[in-house]
Amino acid sequence: MTETQSPEAGAGDRLVRVGAIVFFVGALATLVTVAPLFLGTEPFPPVAYAVCMLMGAGFAIAAAGVLRSIAAQRRQARAATVPQ
Repeated sequence: MTETQSPEAGAGDRLVRVGAIVFFVGALATLVTVAPLFLGTEPFPPVAYAVCMLMGAGFAIAAAGVLRSIAAQRRQARAATVPQ
């Protein structure tokens, strides 16, 4: 972590990274579950389609990380402009 980053911003960055990983796992699951439909084989059970929901969960986690980073940067900017 560099000098210009606050601990809150680092936590937001971690949420974005975790959200991206969860999103890509969900995207991969979506590709795997849709493939049998194009290949003409038996579709996967409904539980496999539930794993596809990780795309939405990953997007939400990443969005929360972005909002947390924004809030930390605003607090840091506000603290820098307050005369002491």
